[in-house]
Amino acid sequence: MDFTFTEEQQMAQTAVREFASKEIAPRAREYDEQEKFPREQINGLAELGLLGMIIPEEYGGAGFDTVSYALALEEIAKADPSVCVIVGVTNSVCCFPILNFGTQEQKQKYLAPLAKGEKLGAFCLSEPQAGSDATNLKCRADFSDGFYILNGTKSWVTNGGIADVYLVMAVTGEQPDGKKEITAFLIDWNAPGLTLSSIEHKMGQRASQTAEMSLSDVRVPQENVLGKVGDGMRVALSSLDNGRIGIAALSVGIAQAALDESTKYAKDRTAFGKPIAEFQAIQFKLADMAVQTEAARLLTLRAAAMKDAGHKQTGIYAAQAKVFASETANKVAADAVQIHGGNGYSRHYAVEKLYRDARITTIYEGTSEIQRIVISRGILRD
Repeated sequence: MDFTFTEEQQMAQTAVREFASKEIAPRAREYDEQEKFPREQINGLAELGLLGMIIPEEYGGAGFDTVSYALALEEIAKADPSVCVIVGVTNSVCCFPILNFGTQEQKQKYLAPLAKGEKLGAFCLSEPQAGSDATNLKCRADFSDGFYILNGTKSWVTNGGIADVYLVMAVTGEQPDGKKEITAFLIDWNAPGLTLSSIEHKMGQRASQTAEMSLSDVRVPQENVLGKVGDGMRVALSSLDNGRIGIAALSVGIAQAALDESTKYAKDRTAFGKPIAEFQAIQFKLADMAVQTEAARLLTLRAAAMKDAGHKQTGIYAAQAKVFASETANKVAADAVQIHGGNGYSRHYAVEKLYRDARITTIYEGTSEIQRIVISRGILRD
C-alpha cells in the first residue's frame, strides 16, 4: 500500500495551499462577519480549474482525480470552510451528476460553463418537510404540452440566489409500489417562476449563501430532464456519495486548522511561569487532536481512492469518511476552544469561527445518523 502522493496530486495541493493562504484566509473573518459571498476568491479558484476539478478536460474541467480533489478541498477549508463548500457543491452535486447522467447536449450547455467556472451550480433536494427523509418531497412536476411545470419550495440550497444552474428534484408521479416517482431537472436561474424566497442567517459558514428557493409554474422543457424520468433519487444519491467525500475533506481541513491554531497558541500562552504547551494536560489534548485528524484524513483519502478505482463500495467508504471526519472536526474544534480558554470564545481568535463552522458538517450532505444507516446496511448486506 503506497501512501505517497503522485507528482500531479502534490502540485494540486501546493497550488491550492498557496492561493488559499494568500487570497482566502486573510479575508475569511471579514466575509464571515458581513455574510459576504466571496466572489473574487471563487473567480480565482475558477482560474485554477477548481470549479471543475474532477471533470474531464473535454468538458472544460481540470481532469484531476478524486484524491487531488480531496487534497484541494482540505487546503481551501483550512483557509475558509465557506469557500470550500461553495466549490464542493458545484463540483460534487452539480457538475458530477451532469457528467454521469447528462446527454451530450446537456454537457455542452451546462457542464462546460460550470466546469470552467463561468457559472455556479446549486443542488435542490431538501424541502421544509423533507430533510433526512429525502423521499418525502412535495415539489411537483406535471407534464403539459412538451414542458414540465414545477411548483414547490426547496430549502437549504447552497449558492441559492447566486447560482446560475439549479439541479432540482421533483415528484413526477407514483411508482407501481406506491412510492413517489422522483425526477431530476436542470433549471436556469432566469427561468420565470424560480425565485429566491429567503436567505438563511446561519451560525457558521456564513460567507456561503444558503437560501430557500420557490418554484411557481416554472416551465422546464423535456430536454432538461437529467437522466430518465423517475431516476431522480438515483441521480441524487450518487451525487451525495461524491458530496460526502467533499464534506469529509472540508471537515479534515477544519480539524487541521484548529490543531494548527492550538499548537501555536499553546507555545505562546504562558501560565504559572511557563508555556501551557509544557503541561501534560495540553500535550495529551494536542496528541488526541492530531491522531483524530490524521485518522479522518486517511479515511477521506481512502474513500477518494476507492472512487477513483471504481470500487462498488464507494458509497460505504464515503459515508464512513463523512461521519468520522465531521464528528472529528467538531471534537477537535471544541478542544481547540478549550485550549484557548476564554480567548477561544472571542472573535479575535480563529478557533471561535472554526468551532461555528464545524457544527454544520455533521448535518449537511446527510446527517451522522443517516451515514450510520448507510454503513450498517452495507455491513448487514455483506
